[in-house]
Parts: sequence; C-alpha cells; structure tokens
Amino acid sequence: MSFRRDAPLSYETLTAEVENGLLTLTLDRPDRLNAVNAAMIGEYIDALDAADRDDGGLVALRLFDMKKPVIAAVNGPAVGFGATQILPMDMRLASTEARFGFVFSRRGVVMEAASSWFLPRLVGMQRAMEWVATGRVFSAEEALAGGLVRSLHAPEELLPAARALGREIADNASPMSVALCRQMMWKMLGEDHPMTAHRIDSLGMAYTGASADAREGIASFLEKRPPAFGSTPGKAMPAFYPWWDEPRHG
Repeated sequence: MSFRRDAPLSYETLTAEVENGLLTLTLDRPDRLNAVNAAMIGEYIDALDAADRDDGGLVALRLFDMKKPVIAAVNGPAVGFGATQILPMDMRLASTEARFGFVFSRRGVVMEAASSWFLPRLVGMQRAMEWVATGRVFSAEEALAGGLVRSLHAPEELLPAARALGREIADNASPMSVALCRQMMWKMLGEDHPMTAHRIDSLGMAYTGASADAREGIASFLEKRPPAFGSTPGKAMPAFYPWWDEPRHG
C-alpha cells in the first residue's frame, strides 16, 4: 500500500512499518500462530483506514473498498481467516513454506469474510469447491498452480519481492489512476453487461485525461524520466465516484 505519512502506527496485534511510502502490515501474535481475535480485527481495519486516508465493516469488505493496491506476502500457515483475508487483496505472493486451508467444513461451519464471493472469482468454481468441500490444508505449490498466489519465493526473499512489486507501483503509477482502475475492476465483477464498464471508463478517461497527472505522464515519457504524480485519491476523488450503490448490510 502506498503511504506517505512517516509517523509510526502502533498496535498490539500488528506491526506496521512505513518505508519510502510503502506500508507493510504484519500479523504479530506469534504465541497464537497469528490467529485472529477481536483486537486484531479492529487494529487491522484502523490501519487500512489510515492507509486510505493518507496519500503517498469487516476486513474483507474494507479491503474491497481500498483505493490503494494491497499485496499479500504469506510466509507460513494461512488457514481459516488467514486464507480468507488475502482474497480481496490484489496480488498474493507466498514463500515455499506457506500452507493454505479453507477448513470450515472440517469445523462444522461455513465460509466467512465474504470468501464465497471472492474465492470462485479468483480460482474458478471447481478449484474453489474442492478446497472448501475437502477442507484440507494444501501446499504453496498447489496454491500457485490453482491461481491463488502469483509467485513463490524462498522465505528470506518473500518480503523483498513483495516490497519490490509495491515499489514498482508507487514509483511509476499515478495514484488516482491506480485507485480508479482498482475499483473499476473489482466492482465490474458484479456487473452483467460491459456497457456499465464503458460508461464508467468514459467518465474516468474524461476526468483523468484532463488532469495534471496525465500531463505529467506524457511529459515524463517524452523526457525519459521518472514521473512525479501529484494526485491524492485519499483526499479527493472525482464527482462520479463512487458510481455504485452500496448494498444494505445486516
């Protein structure tokens, strides 16, 4: 996540590191194998709120509404909430030591964190149904083959790889362009006709095409230099945003 505030965030169940505009959140309950509790949920959502407000519900729904890209780096077991919380993230990297499990059927309960919406969209119904119906814990290699994760890395190389990917976005992409494109793709998953996408990308192109970021993007390309984008989606979004009707909760 791109993050410009330099003041540290302090939590009991998470560690939060900010370095050159990138916020790294790490679950930090080693005595409980990072199992989720109410305090972690509250702190997680607070950190996401801070990241979205600072330019430069529930965890899954809060991630779904993020204006900034979120990258998961999984090193170790991601079971239950550990597996479902990464589904609304945009890119998922794993170490070769990672394991995954949607174990709900083996505990006599159902999928949570809106994972019944996210998981089939990420990996397809057949793979999702196998993982959920069996409830078994599976390897990082199987997660890669199934499309759940983007790439595998040696444990010591995992965080550097995730941060390098985040750095590539933060250093080269317009924050407003990324914010709008992220929400366009996620929200279009629920639409039934491409005309909806056409209407929104037309509005988006009209807005961004007239922006200072567009002028900077062209100038930096022609001058063969890194761009210096100035948009701040955490503070102001275009008038047509949000274009979707929020569903009623409860």
